[in-house]
Amino acid sequence: MPLLLLSIIQALLLAAGQVLLKFALRAAGAFEWSTGFFASQLTNWWWLACGISFCGAGILWMYILRNYPFSQAYPLSSLAYVFGMIAALWLFDEHISLTAWIGVLLIMAGCYLVTR
Repeated sequence: MPLLLLSIIQALLLAAGQVLLKFALRAAGAFEWSTGFFASQLTNWWWLACGISFCGAGILWMYILRNYPFSQAYPLSSLAYVFGMIAALWLFDEHISLTAWIGVLLIMAGCYLVTR
């Protein structure tokens, strides 16, 4: 598979892991140093989904690093920021400023230039 496609998948997994982490923390409730709190986290399936997503991103990242130049692969990992912003807008109904959107466009332009 070409580097750009692999990087997009890896960035999606990374951003998904962050989104799932936010859902896990929301479902976790108020933190307390008790066995009850930690036991309750064992049934919080968001943690499992988060871990699977991060593991998948990590394994794919190892494959990318092994098979492609670091100077091309590493800048493409910034695509996770783009997907994170989209998730913030769609899933968490956050307001995204115009300057943040300009930043996302600059990241995308930079990724395009790196792959040329």
